[in-house]
Amino acid sequence: MSAPELYILGSSSATPTRDRNPSAQILKFGHDKIMIDCGEGTQMRLIQLGIRHTGLDYICISHLHGDHYYGLIGLISSMNLMGRKTALHIIGPPSLKQIILLQLQEGGKQPEFELIFYPTNPNEAEFILKTKHFELHSFPLKHQIHCTGFILKEAPKERSLHVENIEQYQVPITFFKNIKAGEDFVNAQGETISYKLLSYDPKPSHSYAYCSDTIFDLDIVPYVENTTVLYHEATYLEALQEKAAERFHSTAKQAGIIAEKANVGHLLIGHFSSRYDNLEPLLIEAQTVFQRTALALEGLKFNIEPNASSEPAVKPSVELNQLVNLN
Repeated sequence: MSAPELYILGSSSATPTRDRNPSAQILKFGHDKIMIDCGEGTQMRLIQLGIRHTGLDYICISHLHGDHYYGLIGLISSMNLMGRKTALHIIGPPSLKQIILLQLQEGGKQPEFELIFYPTNPNEAEFILKTKHFELHSFPLKHQIHCTGFILKEAPKERSLHVENIEQYQVPITFFKNIKAGEDFVNAQGETISYKLLSYDPKPSHSYAYCSDTIFDLDIVPYVENTTVLYHEATYLEALQEKAAERFHSTAKQAGIIAEKANVGHLLIGHFSSRYDNLEPLLIEAQTVFQRTALALEGLKFNIEPNASSEPAVKPSVELNQLVNLN
């Protein structure tokens, strides 16, 4: 399976700007698409990027501030109008279910597909669900209201066969699956051949951590430690640290501190205040602490790769559909 792909659909904080929509991302693990937050304008950004919501089966909402979920009811309605039949899994605060069902009821149009809700826990980390391609976990963030972060972990990969040794030891094809799963091979003479001799270690799995709105909080570190890529809000520059604390947000420098202490592969920063037209100072500030930092800008696609190098992350532009490799 190819590396997971991350699409940035929105990177603004409370209000949209001319160039930035509120928070929204899509992460692709194999055939699974997971949306993380769904701010106002998300549907338009999907259209602009040519991303179909076919196969979008999971939507994670970090909290109920409007810039993180006001686009959700419109997206559900559009899915229904376009004939969706498969279930949609919605992960978010407990009251989100009541809010969505009330809007659908008052609109007089119930969807033709099932909505499956998973309530998040604001007080402790939890396992949410598992598919063939990924696992989803939540963890608490400290914000003005119930808020959680998310960690998505790629399912462990299979071992790959050592073809020359397979031929040398005349291993029948019927044993290949077991060897890939880590089982030794016993031949007709009773000799045990180690699976390590007959196969290669699998490539490391990928992981992505999403820290939505949060005050600077070192308690986050154990949850996101060693993830391949960490997204962390960076609403303000360090000069506005007091304002950030008052509003339960973080600065770019503080995001860098979290990334450095958590030993992550790369850091993406976003949720930028509308006061900033030029985001370069936020990038520079984060990089003073954690060099491998990039801006989570609208329209960018990032490949989530393990074993990130020590080189700085690629500096992106704002062209739609540009690919940025984090390696």
